[in-house]
Amino acid sequence: MPRTNPPAIRVQVYLADPRVAKALDREARAARIPLSQAAGRVIARGLQRSPQADPEDRLLRLDRSLRDHMRSTARDMQIIQELMVEVARAFFLRLPDALVDETPTVQAAVDRRIERLLDATAARIVAGGARTEEARRAPEEGRSFDPTA
Repeated sequence: MPRTNPPAIRVQVYLADPRVAKALDREARAARIPLSQAAGRVIARGLQRSPQADPEDRLLRLDRSLRDHMRSTARDMQIIQELMVEVARAFFLRLPDALVDETPTVQAAVDRRIERLLDATAARIVAGGARTEEARRAPEEGRSFDPTA
């Protein structure tokens, strides 16, 4: 038995919202179909349980994805900064390698430098990566990094 298409039902719709009309026109142009068929597709999609995303939904999904990526990148950067502190700790403990490095005074100096580094790192994280005022003044005052300080 040959399959016949159900009779077409004619519906007349008046759109008061220009954004809806523009979106419907965009849908018709994208699919290269008449406006009435685009309206039928949109209605069918709206009645489905899981409608396909329209361009605006895709844009929102991209925006959310970008924000999630930015958050994970910021978290990764914090992890990298913390790892750098551990590298600095190892650096300060090992250079220069002499008997004097074992003295409590040198160990206290290393701990003091690490604490300053941690404080500066925490200030940058809180400030959103901006340089702290102390870091801005250091080059102006002619201070340089001295591993023995």
